[in-house]
Amino acid sequence: MLVPFLSLVAALPASRPAPSPSRRSPPFQARHLLLRGCFASDSLVKTTGKAECFSPRCGAGPMPPTSEPCATLNAAGIALLKEFVGFVPSPAPDPINLPTVGYSHQCMQDHCAEVPYSFPLTEATATLLLNDDVPRYTSCLGDMLGNVRLNDNQWAALTSLMFSMGCGQAEESTAISRLNAGEDPVAVVGSEFPGWVHTGGNVFPGLVRRRDAEVALFNTPSEKEAHPSCT
Repeated sequence: MLVPFLSLVAALPASRPAPSPSRRSPPFQARHLLLRGCFASDSLVKTTGKAECFSPRCGAGPMPPTSEPCATLNAAGIALLKEFVGFVPSPAPDPINLPTVGYSHQCMQDHCAEVPYSFPLTEATATLLLNDDVPRYTSCLGDMLGNVRLNDNQWAALTSLMFSMGCGQAEESTAISRLNAGEDPVAVVGSEFPGWVHTGGNVFPGLVRRRDAEVALFNTPSEKEAHPSCT
């Protein structure tokens, strides 16, 4: 039986992104991937380790445009996040000693009890958890941006920055203020992103590579609009 597999979750706090406690549900609970309108079966995820959709909604064409920004990210954005945040199958401290699991999910309860998937996570269930977390970041990004037109690659690159620096810092950044002032987004990102590469006052090579990848994704053409409306 085909079942949907992603639920949309609510708002991100103003400081370093931290997931809100979520309602516990069994592993592989049916989830609706709201903006992609596709399905994967529980058995496919369990046997192949893949969380990607493989079938459109029965009897439905593409999802209609919305007047809101895209809540989810395209495949390129998810791949970029997974590449740079790394996979942790069971709760463990991150480099700044905050308990995380999966692809940089910050735990809100002891032993990440709010996570609705069994530990140790597989890469498939960690991908589902990442997709559950993404709307918190896209929500805060949408709240801080004005009528800035962005395609889905640009939206994904900016959301990746939200994961890295937190919504509080991002909202106060000159990058956001310049975008809202109407400056050319490509020029803004090209000059602003390389500045966010420091940890403890020192340049961190992993952040340099990540910012370069985000800028490259931002500069990749796409006809799909993600902000201010998801088409």
